[in-house]
Amino acid sequence: MALVQGYSSDEDDATLQRSTDVFGLASIPAPKKARIEEYTPGASTALTAAPHVLAEVSPTFRGRLENVADVLLLGSPQPNVAYHATTDTQMNVNIPFNDMILSVQGPENPFGDRGRLMNQNALAGHVEEQSMTEHAFRAQHLTHSILGYSANPSVDPNAPAFLGSMDAAHANGFATIDTIRPKNIQKKELKRKREAKGDLEVVDGEGAYVGPWATWEGDEPSNLLPEGIEEGGEEEEEEESEEEQVVTKKAKPKRGAYGQETSVFHGKSMTDYQGRTYMYPPIGEAPQLQAEPGSQDCFIPKTCIHTWTGHTKGVQVIRLFPETGHLLLSGSMDTKIKLWDVYTHGNCLRTFHGHVKAVKDVTFSNDGRKFLSCSYDRQIKLWDTETGQCLQRFSNGKIPYVIRFHPDEDKQHIFLAGMSDKKIVQYDINSGEITQEYDQHLGPVNTITFVDDNRRFVTTSDDKTIRAWDFDIPVVIKYIAEPHMHSMPAVTLHPSKKYFAAQSLDNQILIYSTDNFRQNRKKRFAGHSVAGYACQIGFSPDGKWISSGDGEGNVVFWDWKTGRIKSRLHAHSKVVIAHEWLPHESSKVVTASWDGLIKLWD
Repeated sequence: MALVQGYSSDEDDATLQRSTDVFGLASIPAPKKARIEEYTPGASTALTAAPHVLAEVSPTFRGRLENVADVLLLGSPQPNVAYHATTDTQMNVNIPFNDMILSVQGPENPFGDRGRLMNQNALAGHVEEQSMTEHAFRAQHLTHSILGYSANPSVDPNAPAFLGSMDAAHANGFATIDTIRPKNIQKKELKRKREAKGDLEVVDGEGAYVGPWATWEGDEPSNLLPEGIEEGGEEEEEEESEEEQVVTKKAKPKRGAYGQETSVFHGKSMTDYQGRTYMYPPIGEAPQLQAEPGSQDCFIPKTCIHTWTGHTKGVQVIRLFPETGHLLLSGSMDTKIKLWDVYTHGNCLRTFHGHVKAVKDVTFSNDGRKFLSCSYDRQIKLWDTETGQCLQRFSNGKIPYVIRFHPDEDKQHIFLAGMSDKKIVQYDINSGEITQEYDQHLGPVNTITFVDDNRRFVTTSDDKTIRAWDFDIPVVIKYIAEPHMHSMPAVTLHPSKKYFAAQSLDNQILIYSTDNFRQNRKKRFAGHSVAGYACQIGFSPDGKWISSGDGEGNVVFWDWKTGRIKSRLHAHSKVVIAHEWLPHESSKVVTASWDGLIKLWD
């Protein structure tokens, strides 16, 4: 079929002339001028969605296109083959049939279906879905890296079972590196042997006595020099000494670790001339210990009369002996718990080594003969105050932040612990097991305070709420949460048992009632800086003064009735984290700080 434009059949001479033009290029007319049709009113006009813009390509462009196509597709210019632009709508030449059925030439398209490998199922090659444990992968990876072979994870039944060196695989019985064990003969060969100690009577030469300084076989220095090198030359042949096997010894457990609890008594004698230990209150030195706590008027202390030094790091908590307060227990960040004398000599009586991390809280039982300690090492330990023996250990794998014995005399075998996993855990000392869990808080529990004749207890948490519970019933009976409330990491009960004071981290102390748990809006104590610190709150024994440490090393005293600051005592160089009023004194306060000191003020 010939589609040739531009000549008529009655022009014979012109036809003869064009017969020599194989491609009919001479017959291509010159580009036409744009035709502008006149607009006729009322005439219908047909719209063309995609007009043929390149209906006619200039000879120059077509010739360039032919040369480029020849080189790219056929490898060399073909004189008798014409190629057209993709926008051409008509053919100007006759293409022979043989050219139409030519095979595809040039490199194979790697991205086409024909260019893929037989088993290729992805662009980069062959991919199979496979899953294995981390241990299995590491075992195969190490086996391939060290021994030179590994199992083939492919699910293809035609694939080999093992990859790599088959000789090494056969030699090791196709075992992975973690299952191969050397034989005893091989172990003995690998062990280094020591030379003989020698004879004591021989001083020099062969067989001389070397004793424990005998060298290992293979460690002897080589004095042989290569040929052609004189002694003293720079080049020396060094023998490679065998690697010394490292003998791993089991580490000695830390002092105070689980099962390694000890205590040290620092006095000269455990008993006095009457056979009494430090557990008995010194009535002779302090006859006021027989009086009722809070029976005398209290005043604000002014001067430091004694300093206890012994802790190497900050003191976190202090507790006075119940009822009398003649002994002081302190827990520190140096992992130690110390028992101090308050009235007699003011020295350290006993040090308890029972934890390997900082001590968080300690608490006495009602009679003071036992006390509990908890630490960041996730352990709670029960101690005998008199003998220093660790009686029991408790742990549920979480960090205990606060521990409290049940105040009732018939429930001294029960204690509560506020944990870092948002739970309050109730332990029975007799069985050593958890008997109840109070799980309602949304953050770590910071305080536990018993109220209402010990039938209920109040807890605070990092979730900025206060929750009240009935003992042994894990259901919240009162939930206190306001948008303006802050976290309250320290709570203390008023001596009258009618109120409890909560240290709020927005630098104020809030007062709540113990019967209906409502906040007393009229009593609010501010003016100190405690943001970020769980500074303990204190009450004077008569309830007239309320006190608190602050982050700048001060102890601030307020009047309970008016709410005004009465005194600000600069006690320590760092934050005063804990303080206690002596129950039988009128103006004595013990303060503890992160500077490692404990001071007595009067």
